[in-house]
Amino acid sequence: MAVLKMAATAEFSSVRSVAEVPEGDDAKHVFHHRMFLEPQEEKRDLKALMVKRAKEICSCTPAKVKDCVFSLFPILQWLPKYKLKECLLGDVMSGVIVGVLLVPQSIAYSLLAGQEPIYGLYTSFFAGIIYSIFGTSHHISVGIFGALCLMVGQVVDREVQRAGYDLEATVSAHTDTVTQVNTTIVPLNQTSQILLCDKTCYAIKVGATMTFIAGVYQVAMGFFQVGFVSVYLSDSLLSGFVTGASFTILTSQAKYLLGLDIPRSSGVGSVITTWINIFRNIHKTNICDLITSFLCFLVLIPTKELNERFKSRLKAPIPIELAVVVAATLASHLGKLRETYGSSIAGEIPTGFLPPRPPEWNLIPNVALDAIPIAIIGFAITVSLSEMFAKKHGYTVRANQEMYAIGFCNIIPSFFHCFTTSAALAKTLVKESTGCRTQISGIVTSLLILIVLLVIAPLFYSLQKCVLAVITIVNLRGALRKFKDLPKMWHLSRVDTIIWIVTMASSALISTEIGLLVGVCFSMLCVIFRTQKPEAPLLGWVAESETYESLSAYKNLQTKPGVMVFRFEAPLYYINKECFKSTLYKQTGVNPAQVKAAKKKAAKRMLRHKEMGSGGNQTGISLELVSEPLGFHTIVIDCCAVQFLDTAGIRTLKEVCKDYKEIDVQVLLAQCNPSVRSSLIRGEFFKEGEDHLLFHSVHQAVDFALGVQEHSGTSASKN
Repeated sequence: MAVLKMAATAEFSSVRSVAEVPEGDDAKHVFHHRMFLEPQEEKRDLKALMVKRAKEICSCTPAKVKDCVFSLFPILQWLPKYKLKECLLGDVMSGVIVGVLLVPQSIAYSLLAGQEPIYGLYTSFFAGIIYSIFGTSHHISVGIFGALCLMVGQVVDREVQRAGYDLEATVSAHTDTVTQVNTTIVPLNQTSQILLCDKTCYAIKVGATMTFIAGVYQVAMGFFQVGFVSVYLSDSLLSGFVTGASFTILTSQAKYLLGLDIPRSSGVGSVITTWINIFRNIHKTNICDLITSFLCFLVLIPTKELNERFKSRLKAPIPIELAVVVAATLASHLGKLRETYGSSIAGEIPTGFLPPRPPEWNLIPNVALDAIPIAIIGFAITVSLSEMFAKKHGYTVRANQEMYAIGFCNIIPSFFHCFTTSAALAKTLVKESTGCRTQISGIVTSLLILIVLLVIAPLFYSLQKCVLAVITIVNLRGALRKFKDLPKMWHLSRVDTIIWIVTMASSALISTEIGLLVGVCFSMLCVIFRTQKPEAPLLGWVAESETYESLSAYKNLQTKPGVMVFRFEAPLYYINKECFKSTLYKQTGVNPAQVKAAKKKAAKRMLRHKEMGSGGNQTGISLELVSEPLGFHTIVIDCCAVQFLDTAGIRTLKEVCKDYKEIDVQVLLAQCNPSVRSSLIRGEFFKEGEDHLLFHSVHQAVDFALGVQEHSGTSASKN
């Protein structure tokens, strides 16, 4: 408290408005206003503040309880105000259309997550309903997201291998056990559960446990309000990560296109390892699966392109994925492709729901670290999409509540055999374009999936896995098309483009988790490098104005005689302090240390010549060297782009002012923000009894310097 008062008093008493110069006509050029700012009195009683805050937190009133409940459950706010006539038709249409698209994608993405198809349907069902209760965005579609499914699948494969299960065994070989668990009602002892828990059962245990931990992380981030973590995931970083993950997804699905039965590679370099295994086993390609994949590509890609090209004319996109799934299932069943050609099929998909069960607590230490990037990616994508569509449609979302919502979308379904979810851009765009108005659309989508779960799911028994792989790969088109945007991105920002390339390459070639970490570290290094060597131009005066701009960027700028204006476009701190000094010396053309050294050298030479009794000519040259003028008398440092100073920055400014003062050059500071001014005062930049030469603008500082110089010249001529 005392320190703050002293600092405030010092700033008020020391920053005066007029230079102390003699009165009269000679003084009129010098009267240029410097900063005259009286700081606000900061009355901070920490004890009283803490007591007040504790009372606010601990108090429990009916109004506060109501606000907390309504804040946690936004559905209680918007549902009573739901406009049936205006919103119902659009919500139902968009919900049905998204549901029709989501059913085949849920089945397909289950393979990507290393799970049975039924678990993908479970995940999509619970995510839609839970987000409608807790979410604040009207438009985003929460469900299965390819990049997260890939990350879940990699962890599942690793843990399944650790548990000793045969990775080469197909997932569908164990669906009978899942059916047994589904129909078992009586309680089982632990031995029976171990016997019944085969590879498929263990895989969903791993996936559900990791989903639970990721949800806990997301709710914790919402509770502690650490959503700022997402700011380190820039748009270019996320885009590069998703594109890199798309290559890994495509690679993981390639074996299904060819009908190959090879183990799924994981860890560092899994993409390269997988392609090596594919080419080693290429002679085992199942021709039936290959032809089916080719035909599905021929149908899906052109229709998807038509959907995108004519989306403004189409009332709803053509549900080509569902049509392909139905047609392929009928063809596989009627043609007996599994029995005749050995095609790999989805297998038996049970109806109804499995009994809920808690996560495997003993698996938590194994997957806790893996859940961190999944949690961060999930909430970053969800929050960014919700804010983007809220801004577009003129309403607001609460970022912390979105973290709660996506966290509960993972915690609650993890008890019902589900894996990780987040918002997905492609389905959100479809949802928005087909008339979605509120979260009711998500509930309609979940009801449609419920019908599939209860009635239709077993009909997909004969569906070939290669068809699901084709659906997954075709949906990667948007991420892979980002390569077309690289020239435009390079033109806009080369740094963002390099971040995109580094993140994409590391995510694809190393691993998704390491790729994300590399992208975050590299983007932070880029920020540091940009402040380490920022732009630092000399400024010139724009005629008939009070504006100063860069001499290197604009023509027809004027310079004031004897005054140099220098702008440093970055915070001044320990990383760039040497860059500040070297750039300032380079731009002004004067290094005070070299000037002082030259003067000392010349003085010594002159003294030596005197002692030796040399001729007057050489002495005159030495004297001329010592007293050679510099060409300017003042440097004005424009601090408008200096956001903050640290102790190293303050020390650097002190050294610069001191060094230039020793060679009769004055240094003035202009356009310092309050944080910089406060740092200068706390750092004792101004000596006691000395004027604080801080100015509101560069123009005022330049006028002050010219006035002081003119007054000094007038005084010298009188003397």
